[in-house]
Amino acid sequence: MTVDEDELPMNDRMCIVTRESGPADALIRFVAGPDGTVVPDLKRQLPGRGCSVKADRKLVEQAIKKQLFARALKTDVKALPELSAQVDRLLVTQLTGMMNMARKAGQFISGTMKVDDAIRTGRGIAVFHATDAAGDGIRKITQARTAVKFMTDEEEEIPAFQLLSYDEMQELMGDNAFIHAVALAGQAGEGVVKRAKLLETYRGGSA
Repeated sequence: MTVDEDELPMNDRMCIVTRESGPADALIRFVAGPDGTVVPDLKRQLPGRGCSVKADRKLVEQAIKKQLFARALKTDVKALPELSAQVDRLLVTQLTGMMNMARKAGQFISGTMKVDDAIRTGRGIAVFHATDAAGDGIRKITQARTAVKFMTDEEEEIPAFQLLSYDEMQELMGDNAFIHAVALAGQAGEGVVKRAKLLETYRGGSA
């Protein structure tokens, strides 16, 4: 049994820390697991009563510290101290999985020259750098992003993300790990960008 997101009660889409309602995509849903611990439900598909926290690691940690999950879920459930780190790992797994899917769909490509070309031809919608990428390579791609912004008279450059090291990506993605990559327009490419924004926001960045 899965949960239809549109049928979720409003309090299931309200942050239990800030008490503010928001779109489901901006919240992390949690449910009580069979072992009595709080379980993240990123896909919002697990059955049973759920509660949500804004996609912000500090807010998840506040919910743990103030024991807000038990109150919201109305059951004697325990939020383990490592819950916030678990959410981060799941968001990373979700992102890298989507990158692999987008690559298969031809909507995620890597390599400095290919990235530069995709940006300059208007196909790129977001750039990705490994956190340990060399500054020179990042500067070249940033120059392309800036040039396209002026050429197209856009208000902002296409976004750039630095979320994972090359080694981290290699562990999760194998041969698909990259130093520089770009997401292309299309459903899969847009899915990568959506998940990257969520992870960046969760880590305290700005989406």
